[in-house]
Amino acid sequence: MLMNRFLYFAAFAYIALCAAVIARKIVHRPVIRTVDTVVAIAPAPPPAVATTSGGQWFAAMKPYCNPVEVDVRVRFSPPPGTSEGAGYAAACFALAGKIERARQIIEGMPSRDRGAAANVLFAVAHPVADAGDDRASGPMMELVLEYWPNNYMALYHAGMSEYSLGQAALAEKHLRAFLQAYTVADYFHENAEKALKAIGEANSALTGRRQVERENPTRP
Repeated sequence: MLMNRFLYFAAFAYIALCAAVIARKIVHRPVIRTVDTVVAIAPAPPPAVATTSGGQWFAAMKPYCNPVEVDVRVRFSPPPGTSEGAGYAAACFALAGKIERARQIIEGMPSRDRGAAANVLFAVAHPVADAGDDRASGPMMELVLEYWPNNYMALYHAGMSEYSLGQAALAEKHLRAFLQAYTVADYFHENAEKALKAIGEANSALTGRRQVERENPTRP
């Protein structure tokens, strides 16, 4: 009986000793600190920027469509590479009086796109012609006709501009073509007929003077 109690006591003592050892190891165990890993996240791509249209480009460029500034400004801010962009670029150079440069721009487009570029050029030149700026509008309309020969309003404006500038032969050619294409009896038709009548009278008077000069040569 005494021996059994001793064995129980020894077992409890052993268990207590083991528990104390384990507790001590837990208390003195080194603390392992976890380090948060920072993962670099690539920034989202910027939203797509809307392509500037030819009209937007021209609206910003128009104040510089003059002989002094146009070349530098267009190099600094080129137009969109579309038929619309080419048309507006040609219009800008044409407004600056650089018709040959405007022609080169249109010629630089594929042949199928040149008519569309000329259409844009006409849209810019038309208000200029309506405002009565014959020196600017006339060459622009003539350039339009190179790529859009049956545009009757371009024929009208080119002819009237040439008439006002004393270019009778060109004016007669374009105004007659206009009257063949445009048969509505309105302001434009009437103006073209008046201009052609005046050209005819001037030609008759010139022919009469030359006839008199031939019949009465000046003698030394």
